[in-house]
Amino acid sequence: MAYMEEGNHSEVTEFILSGLTDRPELQVPLFGVFLLIYGITLLGNGGMILLITIDPRLHTPMYFFLRNLSFCDLCLSSIISPKMKINFLAERKNISFTACTMQMYLCIVFGDVECLLLAVMAYDRYVAICNPLLYTVTLSRQLCKQLVAGVYAVGVVDSMLNTCFTFRLSFCSSNIINHFFCDVPPLLALSCSDTRINEIVMFTFTCCIIMTSFVTVLLSYVYITSTILQIRSAEGRHKAFSTCTFHLTAVVLFYGTLLFMYLRPTSSYSMDIDKVASVFYTLVIPMLNPFIYSLRNTEVKDALRKAMNKLLTNS
Repeated sequence: MAYMEEGNHSEVTEFILSGLTDRPELQVPLFGVFLLIYGITLLGNGGMILLITIDPRLHTPMYFFLRNLSFCDLCLSSIISPKMKINFLAERKNISFTACTMQMYLCIVFGDVECLLLAVMAYDRYVAICNPLLYTVTLSRQLCKQLVAGVYAVGVVDSMLNTCFTFRLSFCSSNIINHFFCDVPPLLALSCSDTRINEIVMFTFTCCIIMTSFVTVLLSYVYITSTILQIRSAEGRHKAFSTCTFHLTAVVLFYGTLLFMYLRPTSSYSMDIDKVASVFYTLVIPMLNPFIYSLRNTEVKDALRKAMNKLLTNS
């Protein structure tokens, strides 16, 4: 094990990631599966960012937030997936102390950003449906930028606190992380220090971020539902509700997984179950989001069709 003498005790200089499974016969098939997932994630989110950027019809607040969500998904997946795939084929699944610190820091930042962006997008849907005539005035370009900047600021502060509190701990008994990336719960389980303060900090900030986001989403959809029910025509109600279905799907998938992951006491953690949940919210959801937001969205499909026709015409 890689340790460094410091005073009268040893400090870890690198960690070993145990990965998803220790069964050798599954390493190559899993490498192929996650290579495909990552490829689809890059294509889907990169395509969404490009499409929203080049098509003037998509230069609205909703698509501004969606482009930021796609960027966030792209970053979150890219922080974890490359190292994970390398470790499927590597004999020694090590990660340096510095790289582990950075991976945790960035994962928390973009995890928080995704959570809060979904709440901002719920507010966007509320304004669009409940106050459509004031939509572009209420959600001005400046306000949209401020909301996204605020989301990132919260993510950075939360990540700095969690990362600093985690890596001030001593890891003196083992350097083997029972996970496929550096996350807070498995590192707390690995530490030989008192982790009660860390658990309080993690629970408090995670609870505040998730609950604030969840309440924002809930209140937004209470008003949205009330407004939709007041629409007299069935066609009008269906059209109004259809603009929210993709966002609701993303909310249920992401918040459901996140609540399961973090809002539990450390004593109840099952690392094997948490690994599956982590795969879902760090790799699978970022892959699914571009399709959730485009399959039922006529504006995105029209923009994609226009871009493809233009590409074929030029070629």
